[in-house]
Amino acid sequence: MTTKTRKTRTHALTWGASAKRLGAAVGVLALAASGTAAHATEDPAAGLAAYHRQHITWTDCRQGPDDEEGTALDRAGARCARVTVPLDYSRPTGRTMEIALSRLPAADRKHRIGTLMLNSGGPAEPTLGMPLRTRAHLGKTAARYDIIGMDPRFVGRSEALDCGWPAGIWIRSAGYSRAAFDRQVAFQRDLAERCAARHGDVLPYVTTRNTARDMDVVRSVLGERRISFLGYSYGAYLGAVYMQMFPGRTDRVVLDSAGDPRTYGPRLLRGREVPAERALRAWASWTAARHGTYGLGASRTAVLATVRRIVDAATERPLRVGPYDIDEHLLPYLISNSSGSDQEEQRAAFARAVGVLDKAAKGVAVEPTPELAGLLRFALDASSSPLASPAAAIICGDAAAPRDPEVYWRDIERSRVRHPLFGPMTNNIAPCAFWPEPPREQPTTIANDTPALIVSATGDTATTYRGSRAMHGLLTGSRLLTLQGAIVHGVFGEYGNACVDAKVNAYLESGRLPTGNPTCRK
Repeated sequence: MTTKTRKTRTHALTWGASAKRLGAAVGVLALAASGTAAHATEDPAAGLAAYHRQHITWTDCRQGPDDEEGTALDRAGARCARVTVPLDYSRPTGRTMEIALSRLPAADRKHRIGTLMLNSGGPAEPTLGMPLRTRAHLGKTAARYDIIGMDPRFVGRSEALDCGWPAGIWIRSAGYSRAAFDRQVAFQRDLAERCAARHGDVLPYVTTRNTARDMDVVRSVLGERRISFLGYSYGAYLGAVYMQMFPGRTDRVVLDSAGDPRTYGPRLLRGREVPAERALRAWASWTAARHGTYGLGASRTAVLATVRRIVDAATERPLRVGPYDIDEHLLPYLISNSSGSDQEEQRAAFARAVGVLDKAAKGVAVEPTPELAGLLRFALDASSSPLASPAAAIICGDAAAPRDPEVYWRDIERSRVRHPLFGPMTNNIAPCAFWPEPPREQPTTIANDTPALIVSATGDTATTYRGSRAMHGLLTGSRLLTLQGAIVHGVFGEYGNACVDAKVNAYLESGRLPTGNPTCRK
């Protein structure tokens, strides 16, 4: 799934558990097989009581001289801690692990509202440093919350999982031939086998439902009867799962850029072809109007023809850009990722990158722009993509994927007829097809009337507006706040729309949802 003044979300959508024990007083917890009924609550039964009652120690966040995030948290007055949770909630007396937290305390203790827990998305984006960004988004409301950053299990400082992959993120296109697809089958199988070899003992427990259980332990340890929550993208899905599994334990909930929870899983990219194509055309129109600057074509049709020429060249041979080779598998991902924002700086960065790629397609020796270099490192360099392994583990652990490569090939062939650029990517095979064992629980069925504010942009290419409307329909107590006409993933505080920011902050301050489903405009 990059950070700058306003966070640009990468559409990745980023071992060794401790041997601690909580003691003989911890009994055995019997969990329901799936807990997917409309209000199936998992109470802290006897087996979890010791976890919920544990004492934690708040310390400095900085872990060493090169820890910039920890240093920034300390300077802001935050404190950090670790909470012990069971690896397997069905065996709470067994192996345990630690979850890393940060807390930025409320400055206005007299008017304190409560605890606001965060999730940055991904899945598997570290969230420990997120309270610093969120405090800026909240304005004066920030002073009334204890703001909590929690790295989910096996992410960041919560005993991060690393499968030893030879590449970064696994998202690729199937390419334009059966031979190219067969190469993808081998590539994705290798990724899965590496995860199984390194971490097969813990992979069954790297799931969204277990992260939601961890959140509830954290809620209890913090002494809160209810928590407020702000989650982006996958974080919105996590928040919805928590609301479903633990009804009555949330106060104010904001689900930003929420997808349809019924389509979440190993094939979650399917259905994004049309929004991605629409965003690419919008970028092409913007770029054509600046032909004098970028030289990619004086009309939308001409700019798209330039992109097509680059794609065709990469199909013939990989494009050499500095130290990187960009082939037919990688290029559609780069295009999809880079065109998914209508912010001026993002569009300009993509136009510059396409200029470089156009020269590479003509055989000219080129170096990547800084933005393109960052995205290439994320996609190709495992050391620059710490969220890749845990992200795959979460998705593959949450829901089963088809195991037969022919299922994917048939879908790819059908999709490429209408969507020749993005269809082979959104329907491509992934590591989940070769995951070592099927999920131990069924995905959570979202259906309840818990109050929540869902925020979505109509042009979102990652978690589509259609998906946010679906989430709104399943959460019957929710309101849908729409940002009309914007192409962006991650809205509140990140896009810079004053209308959206004001309405979200009004809800977080008052606890009152808007009347009806309000619309803000770009």
